[in-house]
Parts: sequence; structure tokens; C-alpha cells
Amino acid sequence: MASQGGIELFLERQNDPDVQRNNNNKPDDTKMNDANKSDKDAELQAALRKFPPPNYYLHAFYYTWFGSPKFDGKYIHWDHPQLPHWDFKVAQGYPQGRHSPPDDIGANFYPSLGAYSSRDPSIIEAHMQQLRTAAIGVVAVSWYPPNMKDDNGEPTDDIVPLLLEVAHKYHIKVAFHIEPYQGRDEVNMFTNVKYIIEKYGEHPAFFKYRTNTGKLLPLFYVYDSYLMNSEQWAKLLKHTESTSIRDTPYDGIFVALLVEEKHKRDILTAGFDGVYTYFATNGFSYGSTQRNWAAIKAFCDDNNLIFIPSVGPGYIDTSIRPWNFQNTRNRINGKYYETSLSAALEARPDFISITSFNEWHEGTQIEMAIPKTSQTVYLDYLPNKPTIYLEITRKWAAIFGGERRRWQE
Repeated sequence: MASQGGIELFLERQNDPDVQRNNNNKPDDTKMNDANKSDKDAELQAALRKFPPPNYYLHAFYYTWFGSPKFDGKYIHWDHPQLPHWDFKVAQGYPQGRHSPPDDIGANFYPSLGAYSSRDPSIIEAHMQQLRTAAIGVVAVSWYPPNMKDDNGEPTDDIVPLLLEVAHKYHIKVAFHIEPYQGRDEVNMFTNVKYIIEKYGEHPAFFKYRTNTGKLLPLFYVYDSYLMNSEQWAKLLKHTESTSIRDTPYDGIFVALLVEEKHKRDILTAGFDGVYTYFATNGFSYGSTQRNWAAIKAFCDDNNLIFIPSVGPGYIDTSIRPWNFQNTRNRINGKYYETSLSAALEARPDFISITSFNEWHEGTQIEMAIPKTSQTVYLDYLPNKPTIYLEITRKWAAIFGGERRRWQE
């Protein structure tokens, strides 16, 4: 199910029920509102023309777990605890407490938008503008099933409708990055994929990809897929199994996380359609080590798998894992990111994923950051502008687009 497919672009239909919202206005208001709407539309169209075209082969990992008092009644995730080292003796040497936003946040950089809420419509709007500035076509949203959450957050599935709505306005598509929620197995994976497709699958911003067999299918990144053994995955992903999701209305392109080299075989026997590498730390794992990408691509080609290397601008998580400095990767004013992007392109991948748009805790964000002086010491993007990583992304999105066309000739 590999790469020669194309992205289906859903052209906006002006008379689409998605576009035309229920108009509960009194008749005499309608003309006025129509005038306002056409002004707004003209403004949006003018704004959209200023952005580079979105590259739908360039995906950014996107997190909706942040909260603020105004929208969520409290700060969420910005107050992340400092996690203890697993070795009790080592742990004793490091601080263990919670951050206290807005001045002290669980990140080594400080966002231009402040300690924001992921459900603030103006924040989602600002994010979509940043993504379009970077020519990113797809966000892969971190996803937990309804009423489930990560260890430090709250449920976020209820943010997805708004995310789809605003993404659509900016011609950005949304894919799902399925997190290792509690009790994840092949049975509830089927249920959850079915839920995502039934609830969101018809939205024009829902990302679908045309495979080389001509099927138009959603793409799912599966984080920490190795936590489930390949026999379990096979029950979901192999055509031959009676419980398979294949050739049902809920089929998709399922992309496994490749961490260790031995995972290659497991991913194959599990029935996955592709692999991604996620980690922004070159050398942290077999999959995230850039010199291995050519070999991984060859393995994928031999087995008809999609290869999606993950690139990042750097890595630093010492605000939440104060003992983890060996995994820090300095940004070198954008050089680290450009080296990663260049290495990804060398491998002729099917897609490139970016870790991350806004994983602030691990310092992998390309989102705009600003210098901040407070008792907590923050890094920043100086001497470059807050938009530096969006601009580097935009440059490489164009190079990647050109190369893809060349590879297909």
C-alpha cells in the first residue's frame, strides 16, 4: 500500500452544508449579515493568497492538551510536574515539583501566544495561520478516546470538531495520532477507529490519501505501537483475520512507530502499512537515527510499506525531566532542523512528519516562541525571529514538493 498514490483535495463547494451554517437570524438581519460574511470571506481569501500552498505530504504532530483558567478553569499541562528519574538514588539529586504558570511553565522555551488553551478558537486560528506560513498541509492531532486522557491532562476529543472547522477554513487537513491510551488492544482499537471515522470521516478537513490501489483512506499514526504484540495487531490489520478492519468501511493506512531495529519484522507481521520514527533526537533510537533512514526506506520499499521519517528542530525536556540532559539537541539557530530535513529528503520518503508543531514540554516545537525574562530562565530563538522555524519549514516544503515531482517522472 505504498507511495505512488496522491492526495485527494476536496475542493470547497460553496453550497456545501458544512459551509452554510444554519441561519437563525431574523429576515431583516440577513442582508446585513450576508454583507458581513462576504467581507469576511474576501478578507480570508486575501489572507490565504499570501500563504504558500499547503504541502499535504508534510505533516506536523499537533497537541491539544494545553489549558488556561479562562477556557478550562485552570492551567493544564503548562503546570507539568518535574518527573522523577526511575532510579531512586538518581532521583534524589533533582527537583520534583509542579510548574506554576503563567510565568513558570513546563517548557524550556516560552510561546509567543503565552500559556494558552487548546480550546481557545483564537489560538486555533493563530496556529492555522502559523501552519500555513510554514506550508504544512496536515496536522496529526494527538488523540485519546472520549473521556480518556494522558497522565497530566484532561480529555481532548471534544476539541476535534472546532479543530476540523478552523483547519478547513485554512485548507489544512487533520489526521489522527492515536496515543497509547489505557487498555489499548486490537478490539478497542477497532471501536475507536470506527468512532473517529463515523464522527469525523465526512468532514472536508479529514485527511484521506489515495493509495496505489486507488482506495481513498484515512491515515492513522499509532504511537508506541510496539506496546501491543504483533499477533494482537494482526487480528486487526491482516486481511485474513475474521476480526480484521481491512475492507470494512473503517479501513485505513496504519503507520507504526519504529523505535528499535527488531521492530521492523514485528511491524511487518503485524500488518501495518507504514512506519514513522517520531523522536526529534538524532541517535536516541534506531528509528530516529538519521543515518539509518536509507536502510529503513529500502526495507519499506521491499515490503510495500510507506516510510515517514520524523524531523525536528532540536530537543530539550529538562523542564519536565531535569535529569535527561543527554538527549538534549541544541537547535544551532536552525542548523539542526535543516540537517534533519535534508537527511529526510535524501531517503526519498513518501511523507515527512515534523516533531512537532507544539510539543513544548520536549522543546521540539516549531511554533513561535519569544524571549522571556522571569525567575524561570527560558531559551529563545534569538538572534532569529520568532517565525524562524516556520520559515525553514516553508523553504523545505517547497524543496520537498519539487523533489517529489522529480521522483515521479
